[in-house]
Amino acid sequence: MQHKTLMTIAELSDYKETGQLEEVERLSAEFVRLWPEAVRSFEYGRSAEGRVMRALLVSRSGALTPADLRAKAIPLLMIQGGIHPGESDGKDAGFATLRDLLGSSSANALLERIAVLFVPAFNADGHEGVRRWNRPNQNGPLETGWRATAQNINLNRDYMKADTPEMRAMLRLIDVWDPLVCADLHVTDGADFEPDISLQVEPLNQGDAKLRVSGRQMRDALIARLTELGVLALDFYPDLASTDDPASGFALTVYSPRFSTGYFPQRNRFTVLVETHSWKDYAHRVRLMCNTINGLAELVAAHGHNWLELVLQADQSAMKLGGTEMPLDFTSSWREPPQAGGATVQRDASAPARMIEFRGYAYTRTPSQISGALVTTYDPTTPQIWHVPLRDQVKPSISATVPLGGYVVAAGFAADIAPRLEAHGVAFSRLRDGKDKIKSKAFRATEVSFSATPFEGRTRAHLTGAWHEEMYAPRAGALFVPTAQPLARLVVALFEPRAPDSFAAWGLFNACFEQKEHMEPYVAEQIAREMIEQDARLAAEFRSRCEHDATFAASSVARLEFFLQRHASWDPRYNLYPVLRLETDLE
Repeated sequence: MQHKTLMTIAELSDYKETGQLEEVERLSAEFVRLWPEAVRSFEYGRSAEGRVMRALLVSRSGALTPADLRAKAIPLLMIQGGIHPGESDGKDAGFATLRDLLGSSSANALLERIAVLFVPAFNADGHEGVRRWNRPNQNGPLETGWRATAQNINLNRDYMKADTPEMRAMLRLIDVWDPLVCADLHVTDGADFEPDISLQVEPLNQGDAKLRVSGRQMRDALIARLTELGVLALDFYPDLASTDDPASGFALTVYSPRFSTGYFPQRNRFTVLVETHSWKDYAHRVRLMCNTINGLAELVAAHGHNWLELVLQADQSAMKLGGTEMPLDFTSSWREPPQAGGATVQRDASAPARMIEFRGYAYTRTPSQISGALVTTYDPTTPQIWHVPLRDQVKPSISATVPLGGYVVAAGFAADIAPRLEAHGVAFSRLRDGKDKIKSKAFRATEVSFSATPFEGRTRAHLTGAWHEEMYAPRAGALFVPTAQPLARLVVALFEPRAPDSFAAWGLFNACFEQKEHMEPYVAEQIAREMIEQDARLAAEFRSRCEHDATFAASSVARLEFFLQRHASWDPRYNLYPVLRLETDLE
């Protein structure tokens, strides 16, 4: 009877079903009742609809608080399930794996050396949006939760902008507990092929270079352990270079920090993106996930103390990043284009490639009578080796020099930006009094393009421009965010306007790039005539521009704006990014 109270609904239903939040609460309470010395269950936040967001801390080290873990130098493995509730493998595998570890005397030594922070159902509201066809291209369970939150936000796009209460709660949890390794558990769909699971680890392509060797060792050791169990594991996420065309091969994704896989390297910590395959049956997928969690726990127990030393060294190195060049984005990465709202995917199919032998299935591509497009049909009864390119060479496509001092956020935007920084755990100060003018660098956009449609509830902005020196008098209430802190990488990724997931890119400052005051054309014409008459040099510049720039000459708007931009009525803040760079400390 006691055993059944610890079994998941997935197990009890022979993996035809998965439980809801009631099961999370019931199992969490049962874990604490049976193992009070080794399990702590706590609420770490509330969802947009007010549901409890629950976490379990499991360890036999005697450390069940963040302070105790730090004092004893206990490596913390975080298991994050349910960021996409339709992909419930992580939740069911997490409960089953931790139950078996807690109930096994042979696992005591392992749990004495590490702690596990388990989040079963991150997206609590989506978890309760159960329907039959929420995951139409997935082989079980019969009904699952919904991918997005009650506010229709995909949490695995929200790590940087932190719009949702769920993400702000998660970021605070991460900052307080400071996991050494985070495993984000998913189920991938797309092409059909033999491999069971993919594992992508960071830092390996980005983040602190001194952590990359350990990241690769972690990935390779975990794959080796799974291989011993007969699991076919990939060391990259299998993104087809051209959607729905297996012959195009694969392109390595270097995730930007809107995703968990790109976020943790900005914090100098390890992350593992775990993706089982949607076309494998549910029982098989959950077993794979259990094996993966077990393997990670064993690796953290074996190497965690060494990895802890390395990440603390990375924290110290991050405090000295000022003046160095930091990559912000990579050529092989892809992202949902803003204008498409994530409906399609862009990848760099022209990136350098090497040919691999990939264990796929036989397939055909034939024209569809319905859509008119080529449709791929797989035959999973016929394994087939695909000789296809893998584009796994990456290089930075956007970089920035880290300021020696930090960034100043204008006082008018502090009320919105400060809570986001607090959620991340980024150190900053608020100016109590204004200051005299100081040297700074300001970014004025020369070109701004907005997404044609919203993406994740926001109109994204792409800014072209450059930093230039400017004297600046900070006002009381402005925020100073220093780069001399362990989260320096995160700070730069948030505030460099060209970074793919900066506050600027997510549209938090869009009003700064809207012209608020206009002049009627007949008034502008009169002012332009007066300016020509009063300034011969300006008149000559205008004539030269008309002679040598046909596009300018053909545009009445551009010709009038030539003069308005040079007139005293022009708004000097138009296209001015409300964040400044400082090369010295503001304090």
